Amino acid sequence: MIEKKVIHVRDVMKEEYDMVDGLSTVHEVLNMMQHVETKCVIVNKRNEEDEYGIVVLADIARHVLAKNKSPDRVSIYEVMTKPAVTVNPEMNIRHASALFSRLGLSRAPVVNGNGEIIGIVSHTDMVLKGLMKLY
Repeated sequence: MIEKKVIHVRDVMKEEYDMVDGLSTVHEVLNMMQHVETKCVIVNKRNEEDEYGIVVLADIARHVLAKNKSPDRVSIYEVMTKPAVTVNPEMNIRHASALFSRLGLSRAPVVNGNGEIIGIVSHTDMVLKGLMKLY
């Protein structure tokens, strides 16, 4: 029997990402984004009982650009998905990819055992960084 190699989410995730406040406007968030390659921002928790949110650039295109709204008048919380679906860094990328497909996700925060975000993973990361390592 051939043993299949396992690539974990932590092996392909991006470790740098942008964290924003939900009350920021879309315009403010777009101006402050330093890690555009993630194509998303994480919306920080308001308190310990809250959950993280996520805004992908496609959300901004769909809810602001396509609806001809001013990015100065739309708060990021109006376009975010909350709670954000998160993945464990030890998850096999095959399982993460299946989860993304089932839920229609393009990217998700990677959260460690302490509930801290340690990165972002996308389908692109799994395919370009992970798939070729498998075969």
